[in-house]
Amino acid sequence: MLDLGRVKLHLRVFDNEEDSLIEGYVEAAKAHVAMHCDRVLVDSAPAGPEEMALTPDVEQAILLLVGHWFANREEVVVGAVASQLPMGVSALLWARKRF
Repeated sequence: MLDLGRVKLHLRVFDNEEDSLIEGYVEAAKAHVAMHCDRVLVDSAPAGPEEMALTPDVEQAILLLVGHWFANREEVVVGAVASQLPMGVSALLWARKRF
């Protein structure tokens, strides 16, 4: 599983003040990935098509989601133009999605 130190490095957070917030984002991101792919995330080798391992691409998708939610804590951002980055979360998870 993703360890908190790696997530904080991704976020460029070097103190412990927001650890519980970050851990909440990680859990929410893992749930989002599992729902998006219609699979259960597992630490070990998948036992069947309903399971998905935390491979590097899946972990990166989780980190991208956590980073987005950490930087944009509200639904609406005033005074900024947003655009989706190519090769984002959807692109990383596309091959893992069950149809």
